[in-house]
Amino acid sequence: MFDIFIRPVKGGKIIGCLMLVALSACSVAPDGVSPHDPYEKLNRKTHAFNKAVDRSVVRPVAKTYDAVLPDPVEDGISNVASNLSLPGKIVNNILQGDFQGAGQNTVRFVLNSTFGLGGLLDPSSEFDLPEVDTDFGETLHTWGVPEGAYIELPILGPSTERDAVGEVVDIFLDPMGYVLGTPEASYRRGARVGELLQKRHSLGDQIDEVLYESADSYAQSQLIFLQNRRFELEDTTGEDYIDPYIDPYEDFE
Repeated sequence: MFDIFIRPVKGGKIIGCLMLVALSACSVAPDGVSPHDPYEKLNRKTHAFNKAVDRSVVRPVAKTYDAVLPDPVEDGISNVASNLSLPGKIVNNILQGDFQGAGQNTVRFVLNSTFGLGGLLDPSSEFDLPEVDTDFGETLHTWGVPEGAYIELPILGPSTERDAVGEVVDIFLDPMGYVLGTPEASYRRGARVGELLQKRHSLGDQIDEVLYESADSYAQSQLIFLQNRRFELEDTTGEDYIDPYIDPYEDFE
């Protein structure tokens, strides 16, 4: 949405400052308080804004995007966006000490960038090399930084103090941000938007149910986000978390 121009020489200093902010700013919930939501009043206003943007812009654009573009074209655009995100994930893999994940993402990036025609195709999946998804929020979790308070970000949606800092740091950690020139960077941003629109349409029923059919869409989206994020991070300190995207009645069908 906004162009961000980064000078590599300053990147290390900025990342260092943001890490210090993350270590000092992530609050810890009082005992017995879950979810930790001290900003609920502001969060609910942001949530109402995000719902309005989704209703008036994102949802109709996602439907048009799906209707206009053939599925193979949509898949190709999403593949490019996913492939170009891999170098940043590799950096996070290394920072987490996950060298197996770093190696797998590296091989995947090389295969898809060459035999996959720059990422349009996904030959790595044929070799059983799925993406090892990660981000700097997970890196901070690995380093022991607490989750912090729940926050809802404009446009970006549900997050936590730790993950919000992680989103910013990921911009500076991403090697592709320093390598790609002006037109290529614009193409990449366009591919990322296309990927998000495809996801919005493919998950349309679930998202609509939460945002427009639940009694309290704010509380429902908060619950689903925190459950899913803690499940991803295997953060089972004190509670048992489940994957909210698994049908609880699946075994009974």
